[in-house]
Amino acid sequence: MEKNKTGKYLKYAIGEIILVMIGILLALQVNNWNEQRKDRIKEQVVLKQLQEDFQANLIQLEEKMKTREKILISAFQLLKAFDEPVGVDRDSVIKDLAKVNHDPTFDPIQNDLTNSGNLSLISNNQLKRLLSNWSSDVVGVQEIEVNWTKSVYGQNQLIISELGLGRDVFNSFMNDSQQLWLFDNNSNSYKTEIGTSKLGLALNEVLTSKKLESMISYAITMNKAANLQSEALRFRILEILDLIKAKLKQ
Repeated sequence: MEKNKTGKYLKYAIGEIILVMIGILLALQVNNWNEQRKDRIKEQVVLKQLQEDFQANLIQLEEKMKTREKILISAFQLLKAFDEPVGVDRDSVIKDLAKVNHDPTFDPIQNDLTNSGNLSLISNNQLKRLLSNWSSDVVGVQEIEVNWTKSVYGQNQLIISELGLGRDVFNSFMNDSQQLWLFDNNSNSYKTEIGTSKLGLALNEVLTSKKLESMISYAITMNKAANLQSEALRFRILEILDLIKAKLKQ
């Protein structure tokens, strides 16, 4: 009898333990489902913010690329003036020099997903990888931009000053309606009449300057390289935006 009671108690105890374990497992599963649901809600919030950020980055990047295209157009026109100086207009040369000395720089919105811990919320592995590599992708463009900016505010300004064209070029820059729109809709309020210099070299001397010709050639090289890198970065942004859009629809 004692053995029968012990067997029953043992079976009862094992049954209780099994029920408790099942209860714990169910509770853990429910908790896990709840946490996953919360993570998906958080992911949607993060994705929407990323979508806005990368759309803004795309707009900015494309504007910088357009500015570089204008630089390239002016630079090639200047080289043509060097090769075929007959009939070249001095004002056109000054305007092109002013445009060549633009230094468009891409300054994207940086969303620090890694340090904030939000990168782990991204459930799409391809998107997670692209977002993780984003900062290093931007570096390729910015390294070229930094070198060009140093040239614009260093060597370029020195060459232009040596030719006595500084005042003329800066005057053209400050009154160029095509670039003043970047500052404000009322671009006329930014115009500043510096005037033209009486000390600058004659146009035929300007168009025989080896330093100036070299500077223009460097402008083409750097801005073309920057736009090639920017095109690759643009493709990356579009890829990220497509993946985000797909996740937001789910």
